[in-house]
Amino acid sequence: MSDDVVLMEKKGHVATIILNRPEKRNSLNPEMLLKMATLFQELALSDDIRTVVIRGQGDRSFSSGYDLSEIPTDVPPELTEELTRKNPLEIGFEALERYPYPVIAMIDGYAYGAGCELAMTCDLRIASDTSKMGIPPSRLGLVYRPEGIQKFINIMGVAHAKEAFFTGRFYDIHQAREMGMVNHVVPKTDLHAFTYTLAEEIADNAPLAVKGHKRIFNCLHHHQGIRPEDREEIKNIILTSLNSEDLKEGTLAFLGKRKARFKGR
Repeated sequence: MSDDVVLMEKKGHVATIILNRPEKRNSLNPEMLLKMATLFQELALSDDIRTVVIRGQGDRSFSSGYDLSEIPTDVPPELTEELTRKNPLEIGFEALERYPYPVIAMIDGYAYGAGCELAMTCDLRIASDTSKMGIPPSRLGLVYRPEGIQKFINIMGVAHAKEAFFTGRFYDIHQAREMGMVNHVVPKTDLHAFTYTLAEEIADNAPLAVKGHKRIFNCLHHHQGIRPEDREEIKNIILTSLNSEDLKEGTLAFLGKRKARFKGR
């Protein structure tokens, strides 16, 4: 197996980007996210690839989320603006969004936290019937980026997105599909064939039409956003969570597989 944290394969007009940290359940870190951004930027230079599939290495996890050991805490004020404006997570996800052709998440196993957002950033989501999805920042004591929350609202609707964020639950994939988190759930043995049949069907369509439709969808989604007068308040809310005792306790509890004892400070 390659030591590269992100791999890419090409076949015809379809490319596959593989998250390659199976020993860490394909948890995301800055190196992976920046490499993924670079790959999408390279693919965008030509029209040879017209559909991309993202999957995790192995069959246990699409991505278990952001590597908790790399979440910043005790953030000094001079770094606050940079962290709340753009970080490796946003750089990687924005490159995926800007890629002009459709991207499909092939989910086999866990898609939690930032791994769940990665799937939601993709244009379509196909999951095996043994997978699970969830967005647990409330269980960690972390306030999530508004741009990330907006993706869940766009796909799931406000009611389901609120439930997912407020509870931090890990949903059985059939529950996740009922909430709108995935397009299709298929038997584990059929996941690869189903996903690549769909990818090839999309890649065979007229490139200008497919690119045009993705661009229009992105424009419609980006019309929504945070009012400028609210950005300072949100920045302070996120900073407070990053510097909180609760985040440290939530992270330790999550890693230790125990119930967190939050104090609200």
